[in-house]
Amino acid sequence: MTPIVLLASLTALVYAASYLIMCLIAPWGHCRRCKGVGHRPALIGRTRRECTRCDGTGRRVRIGRRLIEYIRTEYRAGTR
Repeated sequence: MTPIVLLASLTALVYAASYLIMCLIAPWGHCRRCKGVGHRPALIGRTRRECTRCDGTGRRVRIGRRLIEYIRTEYRAGTR
């Protein structure tokens, strides 16, 4: 049973490391609300509304990148 736990832990570690590398290389991801289009259909009628989360760009900062920036600013604030 130990090799299975070790393999699962190693898989989770590799996945987390690859996600953090991806956040460093490409910090912008598709907006989940508008699916990267930049606008959403209105509730009434055929007009389109600009997505409020991404301000119509269709791109948002990834959660991992936000975490990296938070840790970086806290570290810098603590060393002053």
